[in-house]
Parts: sequence; structure tokens; C-alpha cells
Amino acid sequence: MSLIRLNDVNLSFEKTPVLREAFFRLESNDRVGLIGRNGSGKSSLLKLALEQLHPDSGTVTIESGLKLGYFSQFSELDGSQTITEVLDGLFVEIHAVHAELAEIDATIAADPTADLDGPIHRQSELFEQMERLDGWDYQRRIDTALTTLGFTEEHRTCAIDDLSGGWRNRAALAKILLEEPDVLLLDEPTNYLDVAGVEWLESWFKSFRGAAIIVSHDRRFLDVVVTRIIELENFHLHEYPGDFGEYVIQKQFRLKTLEAQFTHENELLAFEAEGIADRREAAKNASKSLGKQLSGIKKSRAPRPVDEIITEIYGGLHVKDVLCRVEGLAKSYGDRVFFDDLTLEIRRGNRIVVLGSNGSGKSTLLRVLLGEEKADRGRVDWAGGAKVVSYNRVLEELDLEDTVTHAVNAMPDSLALRATRKSVGRFLAMFQFSEADLKQRIGDLSGGQRARVAMAQCLLSGASVLLLDEPTNHLDLASTQVMERALIHFPGAVVVVSHDRFFTDKIANRHLVFDAATPGEIDVRAA
Repeated sequence: MSLIRLNDVNLSFEKTPVLREAFFRLESNDRVGLIGRNGSGKSSLLKLALEQLHPDSGTVTIESGLKLGYFSQFSELDGSQTITEVLDGLFVEIHAVHAELAEIDATIAADPTADLDGPIHRQSELFEQMERLDGWDYQRRIDTALTTLGFTEEHRTCAIDDLSGGWRNRAALAKILLEEPDVLLLDEPTNYLDVAGVEWLESWFKSFRGAAIIVSHDRRFLDVVVTRIIELENFHLHEYPGDFGEYVIQKQFRLKTLEAQFTHENELLAFEAEGIADRREAAKNASKSLGKQLSGIKKSRAPRPVDEIITEIYGGLHVKDVLCRVEGLAKSYGDRVFFDDLTLEIRRGNRIVVLGSNGSGKSTLLRVLLGEEKADRGRVDWAGGAKVVSYNRVLEELDLEDTVTHAVNAMPDSLALRATRKSVGRFLAMFQFSEADLKQRIGDLSGGQRARVAMAQCLLSGASVLLLDEPTNHLDLASTQVMERALIHFPGAVVVVSHDRFFTDKIANRHLVFDAATPGEIDVRAA
């Protein structure tokens, strides 16, 4: 029997359609990856399953007694308790058994000569119950989850209300996973996890016996975890059996028989297929590094129209060879050393991916490079005339009263002011901006749509250097693909912090790796 069923469901908001004639079944042990463009209705589908929304027509059926666990990318966890207290409170049954065992121990100790057959028999039953509940080890399970998700002692002992939004998200994820529901509904679960955290979550899924619906843009994560992909496109659900790699191939075949919704969608899927095929081909030859194998494969390809649109935009952008010199840079907070004696050059054509665990200092390094934080010692010398743009600052400073088209064109030195109107239009169309979208007020857009505006602003800013901190977090797959192509052809330098392994494998030509074993040490090497 299906756990969750949607039968001929129609859903709209203020006469704007979200779902039309949607049919869906979630079976036991099913792992569904739910994908689609920003604002297409993925989160709404999860809320239908949670009965937080009700369809305009059709039926949503949830199996009786089903235990659902819901993770939202905007955490609803709050309160004065610490995360350790919240997680400890999940194990009520175990605490009750512990308490009864303590009472029996006290009874036996109080009068060892009394008739103890009853208490000892009950003690034996409770021991069996503890084994069944894995009750002797529950504290280790809590500690493992918190440690892998990056929780320091400080994070574990402060009130949840005092945690940042990102840490609240992690706390909510830890709570849901330890609750072990029958069905997991996860909305962007990897957004605030580092690589170690994502890999732990992938490993956790191997032992999870329930079903899951996962909204995610993380292609590598989807490739490892899901058993089928459901794409929400044009208000309909389209199913593709298999992992993300299988989806890419099947979607290409489907697009050959349909009129593509966007001119360049099939081409962007081809890039995805190439990326998957490249890694498999390169992995066959163990005598060369993966990076060299991928580089050789990519050089053999002729340019595609998407690349030509991007290179046309960047044709007038002239960039110096050496854009920044970093010498002896150091930064600490109290006894915690983030980096010490860091020396490197940022040059034209560098696409530097900064890697490391959560809390290692990656974002701090970007803020120091940008001048938002002061280094303890050392120098950051930017070349004269080198313009630096931070994606995250642009996103934070979006004018909600502005229109999309004005925001994209309004930045000083914007390439949109130098290139032809046709070129800019084609570039923005690749980012899924229609003529109607360009006239919209930014305050009326979803979070993912605003992220697209900020990314388009950065790529068209005319800057020599782009600083990006987790840029894929709020972008849908199609926008991420366009960003990847733009960054690969960007003539300046890119410094990016990201846990998205599929994304970093595609764009990086240098790595800046924070050494977890030796705080303060950073390894600079070719990708």
C-alpha cells in the first residue's frame, strides 16, 4: 500500500496555478528526488503531504498512523532549550526505562534479604527493552549527529534562540534524523552542511529504512541517495526512474520529442551529461590525475551556442594578470586560529574553490579579502583598478522596490551597459528571466528568484574578481548550470566557498584547503 498518494491534484494560489492533474505515489523504501525551478511549487507539494495545504481538487491520501519528519530550509526550531536538551528529550521511553531500573536498584540495595524475584524479573524485562530501543547507546547517537553536523561545545550549550539561522537548520536536521520517522520530507537538507556533513547524511541514508521525498539542488547528493527523480515542470509532475545521472539522459530524450520550454535547456543538460561522462571516462585511467583527465576531455570539445553567448558578453572585459597578492595573512578568534601566514596570488583565470569543514574559517577568509574584517597581521594588496564584487553582499543589498531589469543594469561599469541589448537579453533568458519577469518588483520574488537576480548582477557587474560564498544554496539546477558556464568563461578570477561537490568539480582549477588536523594551515594546490 502506498504511504502517500496524490490523485489528480490541482493546486493554485490566488488563481496562479502550481499543480495541474498531479498523480504521485510514495512507496515503502522509496527515495524520491524532487526537482524544479525556483517558485515551481516543490515546497508546496511537501506541504500537501503534511496537510498544511489542501488541494483545490483531487485527493491527497496519507496512510493512517504514518510518522512524518519534515525539514524546512527555513528552520522552525526555537526556544530557550539547548539543542542537546532538545535531542535528549526525544528519548522519553528510554528515560522512563532508566528511571524504573534506578528504582529497582534502590529497592534491591535497601533490603537485599527481601523477596527479590519480582524486581529481578522486571529488571530482566527492562534490560531487554533497553536492548530493543538501543537505549544504552543513545547518547553516543546524539553526540555523533551533533559532531558530524559541526556542533561545537558552544553551539551545544547555548539556547536555540541564540543560534544563527544556519545553525538552527542543522539543529532541526539532527532532531528529525534522530526521531527516525517513517517518511522524511526534506527541503534543501544540504544547504548549510559542509562536505563531511553531506557525506555523513549520505551514509545515514544507507541505514534508514523509511521512505523520503527530498527537495535538493545538490546533484551529487541526489545521485547517491535517490531511487527516482520527480521533476515539477509546467505545473505537472514528470517521473524519471534512477539517480540524477539517469535523469539527465532520460530528460534529453524527452526534450527531443517536446518543444523545449527554454531555448537552451537541452544544451545545459548536455553539459551535465558531459560532466558525468567525463568523470567516468577519466576514472578509467588511473595513471593520470582526475583533474588532468577532465581537462584533456574538455579541451577536445568545440564551443556551443551557450558558450558563445557568454563569451560575447565578456568580450569587452579586460583583466590584469595579477589581481591580488596575499602575504603572511593571519586571523584568529581568541585561541582559535583560522589561518596563519597565508601567502598566495590571485591571478586572471583562477577559479579558486575554498574547501574545509564548517567553522574552519572559509567565510572569514572571504570577508578579510573583501576588507569587511581586519586581519591580525599580513597584507591583502589588490591591483589598481581591480573591481571586486561579493555575491552575498549583492544579495543582501538588493533593493526590494527596484525592478529586475533596472537592478541588473544599474550597477556601475555593468557589462549590460556595454554589450548589445540582444546579447544581454539572450544572457538573461538563459537565467530564465522572461520579459514579464524583468518588469517585476524584487520584493515580490521568491528567495530563489532573488538569488538569480543577484547572481546575474555579479556576472554582469564588470568586476575583475567575484567572491562567492555558497552560491548554489538558493539557485535551482538550471540557474546553477548557467552560472557554471559563466564562471568557466569568466576572464577574471573567482574565489568560491562551496560544499556542492558536483559544482566545484566542474569549475575549480585551484583548491585552497583548510587543514582540519592542523588549525591555521592552508594548502594551496591545483584542482
